[in-house]
Amino acid sequence: MRRRLKTRSRAPRPTSSLLDLRPGEEGVLDSLDLPEATAQRLMELGFLPGGRVMAALHAPGGDPRVFRVDGSEVALRKETAARLLLRVPAP
Repeated sequence: MRRRLKTRSRAPRPTSSLLDLRPGEEGVLDSLDLPEATAQRLMELGFLPGGRVMAALHAPGGDPRVFRVDGSEVALRKETAARLLLRVPAP
């Protein structure tokens, strides 16, 4: 059974990774498809499966991107953000 969580911002469109979120959109992290050491460090920063992540700012060229997680802002390269997978909401 899946439960939908209400968000205060715009509802995210069905996405597959953090890279697909537009600024202001939120998603629920499903998994980290990264090497163990990198995944561990990101989890220490708050990128935990089941946690909410909001896309914030990005550099003029689009890389890096800033995400808000657990009260902090963290900049991630596109290559890393593309490997943090989101839960796709039920239709």
